[in-house]
Amino acid sequence: MRSHEIVLDWVERQLAGRSLAIGGRLPGERALAEELGISRAAVREGLRVLEVLGVLRSGVGSGPAAGTVIVAEPALALSAALRMHLASEHLRAEDIVETRVLLEGWTARNAKVGSRDLSEARVLLASMEDEDIEPPVFLDRDAAFHVAIASSTGNPLVGAMMASLRESIRGYTLALTEKLPDWDRTATRLRREHRELLTAIEEGRRDEAADLMTAHITRYYTEAASG
Repeated sequence: MRSHEIVLDWVERQLAGRSLAIGGRLPGERALAEELGISRAAVREGLRVLEVLGVLRSGVGSGPAAGTVIVAEPALALSAALRMHLASEHLRAEDIVETRVLLEGWTARNAKVGSRDLSEARVLLASMEDEDIEPPVFLDRDAAFHVAIASSTGNPLVGAMMASLRESIRGYTLALTEKLPDWDRTATRLRREHRELLTAIEEGRRDEAADLMTAHITRYYTEAASG
């Protein structure tokens, strides 16, 4: 086992044994190096890997925000991995979109009515009503809207997958706006579809919500491809 893998193994065992939990802090680099019998450089490397994986967050300086804290941000690792595979062309943006269609139909059907996440989705809709909003801002809020719906299912993995899928093709989706024949008209349609979709979810029309979600996603990419 390589030195930095000793750190990963130790953190995993501490989490599994409940000696560490989300919000807990790791020992300092020196103390951890002494406990594990490895160099501080190896500890630092292991901590960096865990930070990329969304397991740790490192704070600098002193005070309550300092130190290395256990967090739960799995979307970070998923997004990074997907972007790398897209860059290498092992995956295509079209593969991500197809996966989105499959996943988001399920999230619309299984969203929990009355959840705080759906209330957040409603707030996001209101923030997209400004007709002067620029496409990058609109699309970021659009992504947050879809992630909120995914999170409302109560399945944290689905929420993380949804966030990572959206983030991995953010640039691709934004570039498509330049191919649209009329962005303002598209934005108006997206607003209407968002409202119809969320209303269907809130009223418990699960199958209809799933159909609306699927049509909503595919229509945007089809329109851009034909522009």
